[in-house]
Amino acid sequence: MTAMELGHQYLDGAYRIGTGGVFDRVNPATGLVAESLDYASLQDVDAAVKAAAAAFPAWSRLTPGERSEHLLKFAVELTAHADHLAAVETAQTGKTVRMSHEFDIPGSIDNVNFFAGAARQLQGLAAGDYAGNSTSMTRREPIGVIGSIAPWNYPLQMAVWKILPAIAAGNTIVLKPSELTPGTSLLFAQIATAAGIPNGVINVVVGSGREVGEALVRHPLVKMSSFTGSTVVGRRIMEMASETGKRVHLELGGKAPLVVFADADLEAAAHGAVAGSTINAGQDCTAATRAYVHSSLFEAFTARVAELMEAMVVGDPLDQDTDMGSLISETHRGKVSSMVQRARDSGARILAGGYAPELPGAFYRPTLITGAAQDSEIVQEEVFGPVLVALPFDTEDEAISLANDSPFGLAASAWTKDVNLVMRAAAEIEAGCVWINEHIPMVSEMPHGGFKSSGFGKDMSSYSFEEYTNIKHVMISHDTAVHRSWQDTVFRQR
Repeated sequence: MTAMELGHQYLDGAYRIGTGGVFDRVNPATGLVAESLDYASLQDVDAAVKAAAAAFPAWSRLTPGERSEHLLKFAVELTAHADHLAAVETAQTGKTVRMSHEFDIPGSIDNVNFFAGAARQLQGLAAGDYAGNSTSMTRREPIGVIGSIAPWNYPLQMAVWKILPAIAAGNTIVLKPSELTPGTSLLFAQIATAAGIPNGVINVVVGSGREVGEALVRHPLVKMSSFTGSTVVGRRIMEMASETGKRVHLELGGKAPLVVFADADLEAAAHGAVAGSTINAGQDCTAATRAYVHSSLFEAFTARVAELMEAMVVGDPLDQDTDMGSLISETHRGKVSSMVQRARDSGARILAGGYAPELPGAFYRPTLITGAAQDSEIVQEEVFGPVLVALPFDTEDEAISLANDSPFGLAASAWTKDVNLVMRAAAEIEAGCVWINEHIPMVSEMPHGGFKSSGFGKDMSSYSFEEYTNIKHVMISHDTAVHRSWQDTVFRQR
């Protein structure tokens, strides 16, 4: 039997068959049922959390160096399985195998390697005498069991972003991946066990958000909830977490602006806009979705973007020549298509794409829209598909104002050769990441997270340890007096 025939839950170092029913997973690139998944029941969630809680004392007591050694071995094991992970990632998402093999898997392995090193850098402020006759220091301590919920757009990378900082800091974890894309998360946990990560440190439960996700957030042994997904669901998780006072980490929706100033390199900006808006079929919270272009460049920019989009190859994700695979489901494609149609009905122009090609599966052509109003749905709401809306501006102040005219603030980019404008855009655009003359690349050493309705907290980088550790102040008195001077404010020595 294959590992998956042993069940689609991974608890305490082994696959289990979930007792919460069965769900047919569809390959989005073919529209055909790919496999039947067993769902976790409430009892399965409870068992996973208890396995993580049982593993926590021993894992948290390891030295940073010992945890680092475990993670280094894990990265080696992942590298050995890279081709298989890429194949599973493509099969479950419909993204191109090129994207999986050259972007998703290497980025995930790099993140594991990064946290193997970062685990040895869990430091607090230097000790010091701040109150007189005493030494203060800070300790970073793991929180306990983390309950994390990951989305379907980057299944492996999102699992890594959730799991690695948590376990590197000494926590244990129960991850609920999307029921649409659990394959690489389960393989990740299996490979962790093969690499020597102790049983119970990483657990995976598969099921619906409404039942399994809510049970995980509400479980009394879960000390922190981490979620990546929609803003609406994120607010629901905050509400549930408040019932027990859990810490919450949220990475939510986005509507990233791409601002092209008058002096920008037009060709570079056009290429950046196409890559930034169609990556992962646009199913990316940081994807470029709103292009604000100086009026002097607007016609040339939109014409070039339309030309590049029309030349993109959309189709079989296993073909190395394919530029863009399918969306995650026909239901989601229907949502994207409906939003584009409503924009068209309201008077917007479609310069490229705007339709589903005649292919089996959930495909949609890269789409460029102009003539939409700033307050329209297509400009303000997250489409989560390969759709870019372009609007002109005349002044720098207007460009910054338009870029910030959104409830979201996850990512943005500015395109200019003017160093003063670079610094202004970096400072004044309200987003957790601002790229300059680029859009999309991320590195493990730098933090990722949003402002405003895009959530709070950071993934990746050493800053993520602030999310997954408790900070403890320790004060050591070396005053030899029995009665201390400050105590006179409470009672006098007599």
